[in-house]
Amino acid sequence: MNLTMLLEMVAEAAPDRAVVGTRQQQLTAAELLGRVDQAATRIGATDAEHVAWVGLNSDAYPVALLAAAKAGKPFAPVNYRLPDEQLVSVLRRLVPCVVVAGPEVAARIGDVDGLEIWSESDLTGPTGSASDEAPDEVGFVDPEEIAVLLFTSGTTGEPKAAVLRHRHLVSYVISSIEFLGADEDDAQLVSVPPYHIAGISSVLSSLYSGRRLVYLPSFDAEDWVRTAAAERVTHAMVVPTMMGRVLSIIEDEGVDLSSLRHLSYGGGRMPIELIERAMKLLPHVNFVNAYGLTETSSTITVLGPDDHRAAVDSIDPEVRRRLGSVGRPLDSVELEIRDAEGRRLGPGERGEICVRGEQVAGEYLGKRVIDDDGWFATNDAGHLDAEGFLFLDGRLDDVIVRGAENLSPGEIEDVLLSHPGVQEAAVVGVPDAEWGEAVAAAVVLDPNQDVSADELRQWVREQLRSTKTPDRIEFRDELPYSETGKLLRRVIRQDLSDPL
Repeated sequence: MNLTMLLEMVAEAAPDRAVVGTRQQQLTAAELLGRVDQAATRIGATDAEHVAWVGLNSDAYPVALLAAAKAGKPFAPVNYRLPDEQLVSVLRRLVPCVVVAGPEVAARIGDVDGLEIWSESDLTGPTGSASDEAPDEVGFVDPEEIAVLLFTSGTTGEPKAAVLRHRHLVSYVISSIEFLGADEDDAQLVSVPPYHIAGISSVLSSLYSGRRLVYLPSFDAEDWVRTAAAERVTHAMVVPTMMGRVLSIIEDEGVDLSSLRHLSYGGGRMPIELIERAMKLLPHVNFVNAYGLTETSSTITVLGPDDHRAAVDSIDPEVRRRLGSVGRPLDSVELEIRDAEGRRLGPGERGEICVRGEQVAGEYLGKRVIDDDGWFATNDAGHLDAEGFLFLDGRLDDVIVRGAENLSPGEIEDVLLSHPGVQEAAVVGVPDAEWGEAVAAAVVLDPNQDVSADELRQWVREQLRSTKTPDRIEFRDELPYSETGKLLRRVIRQDLSDPL
């Protein structure tokens, strides 16, 4: 199967189901398929080999993704926040290419040979309905063809382009989503950036389930809460930084989100205190923690609603700590923890997370990074407990090597965050002449608390051991995060590596 077959199945089984738009202005599955057919025909009439999206979220985004898929052209959503020079450099790698962009972004791109700039209205045109036959210019797309190219942040060197083929994305959807399993009034609020894997998976999973997509151009906590209430949103996904801001708006303004039934989160470490606060404020909501990577076509492990409630209600410390886990692997995914020599590790042993499954791509343009047996090494560090719950310990590159000992930043962060005066904490390794690396921490305090660095060091020392106690603690008003909620450890590391 290819991506557009997912839409065709929905349009055939439920042509009048609203799948995109607001309560006042919606597209049905049949109308969306009509627009996709029209756009695919237009794309097929160009010389383009790729279709790029450079801009904010909009109702045209699913059209662009699925029309590119139907036309057999890889879809490449590119971060519009890139500096002009880097943005143009990425787009040059896609020529000849149709670029869907607004006027401001188009002006930044300028006149580049091989780039044909379209507006969203060029892409969507008038509302159509599904035709009886596929357009002549569009043929069957092999599931082995590339469906999506997602570029890395490119903090060092040229961004890498992760390759996701049709079969990887389709495998993820059909193995984890029930076909048309959503109620007709279900609505998914999407505020994650369109160039993130969550932007791709939200289209495909919502569409296949029959859930209406409601887009915010970009995340703003007040807009998020207001839209969720007005559109009677039932499902949404946030990253940890979004969660905290949303909860504050709900608490301050007393907004009624009684329609919200399902809130998933991921993209970064969720402080246990924050998810406990969310569960108390929204007791009617099912919370889901989802862990996945671009290279795995989205989610590979899930901590489900029952897992959340069991952890909160339990008096067993081992069960309670699972609230800080990312759950257990999907049935369609195999997961192992391995050491540096590739040996499989047991429960409680920290190592690299490796995964295998039909949805796992493990590929970049020009480079295959899965082994001969299909295993993809994620470069994420973690460990499993006795019941198979996965705990993340950060990126392997983030592990602190103090002498001959490997220290997990996540373990130390969890202890710091358990202090009542700490709101946020980030632990990194900094150069040290004696030990190779020393432990340093950047901490954001509760504004109503007065806590010293020595007090926090003693707090860590009492719960862990002296080698894991931060040698340096500095207080910050805020920590640096990317737009997708990733903690920018490299920024913190550089800052804390400077001499006092």
